[in-house]
Formats: sequence, structure tokens, C-alpha cells
Amino acid sequence: MIYTDWGKIRYEEAWQRQRRLFEERLEQKKKHDGPNPLPDCLVACEHYPVLTLGKSGRPDNLLVSDRQLSMRGVEFFRTDRGGDITYHGPGQIVMYPIFDLSHYGIGLREYIFRVEEAVIRFLQHYGIQGERLEGATGVWLSPHSPQARKICAIGVKSSRYVTMHGLALNINTDLSYFSLINPCGFTDKGVTSLQLELGQRQDFEQCKLLLRDQFFELFIPN
Repeated sequence: MIYTDWGKIRYEEAWQRQRRLFEERLEQKKKHDGPNPLPDCLVACEHYPVLTLGKSGRPDNLLVSDRQLSMRGVEFFRTDRGGDITYHGPGQIVMYPIFDLSHYGIGLREYIFRVEEAVIRFLQHYGIQGERLEGATGVWLSPHSPQARKICAIGVKSSRYVTMHGLALNINTDLSYFSLINPCGFTDKGVTSLQLELGQRQDFEQCKLLLRDQFFELFIPN
């Protein structure tokens, strides 16, 4: 697995770069009719303010007009990942695993479970209990209580067991942007960040490396 950090990058450029990596691996897999000979890529980055709507998302979960988005300096994209609408922006770790799941002998359900597990283990380092919520991909805090709040969104695309898109983990994120949407389609649950939970800004670069390490532990090729 190759780890790459694209730094702060516009969503559209990152999407195009991802697709190139994804399509290269699909093409190689077709040629070799087996596991991909190209290495898997784990990409870390941070986006400028943007809202993305997944292919099965509901447009009415965007709560403001194009003009209001423009005034806030927020871009909007319809994208080809699963899931509904979410926000990406400064202070949020975005990770894009471009993985061939046949390298690990797993399917998509187990893949998403392991991505969630990477975030759950990351949060444990800070004394925070991250949990899953049935029927709602991602990582939550107190998911079965009135204080349920999401700290990490996950949305993926896969073809021939090659993945793209990934996760967005709120570290020092300005959560006010989430008021522009029904995050992930929910109207009765909140969002949170590591900064909010711990009461102080966190070392963003350190957080990225710690999350990276969880992926290296959980995704070991056969």
C-alpha cells in the first residue's frame, strides 16, 4: 500500500485524480484477469468548502440556494459515490482508499466495516468511544441516544472490487457549514468534531498519520 498526502486541494481536482488511479487499476485488472498488479493507494487530503451529493442522495437535503452557497464560498458537486449529502472543508481529514479488495480477500461489506474500524480505533487514542449505527454507514458518538452525533461520514464506489471515494473525519472542522444541509440525509441527529469533543484544537498532521496507521494495521494483503 502506498500512502500519499495531497494536502489542501479542491474537490474537483481530487475527484479527477482519484478516477485516474481507479481506472488504471480497473484496466490492469481486466488485462490480468486476477488481482491487480498495481499497488493500492491510500490518499489523504483536505478540501476547500464543498458540498457533495451522492448518486442516491436527495436534492432536497440541500437547504439553501445556489446564491447562498456562493455567498458562503461553498462549491457543490453531484458525485458518483454512495450515500447522501455531506460537507467537506478545512480541518477535516478526507481519506480516499483506492484498493483492490481481492488483495485482502474481502467484499464491500467487510471493507466498509474495516474503514469504520480504523476510525473507531483512531478515536480510542483520544478516549472517545466511536460506534456504528445500523443502517447508517459512518462512525457515531452516542448513536442510540438523543445526543447522537456523527463524527465521520463514509461513502464509497466500487467496480470489480476496486474502490474509490472514502471517509471524511471531522477534526478541527467548522461545523456551522453542516447547517446548510441535512447531513447524510438525517434531520434528527447532529454532527461533531474531535475539537468539539475534547475542547481544544488538535494537531491535524498528527491526526492524519495516526489514522493512516490504523489502515496499515487493518488492511494487510493476503
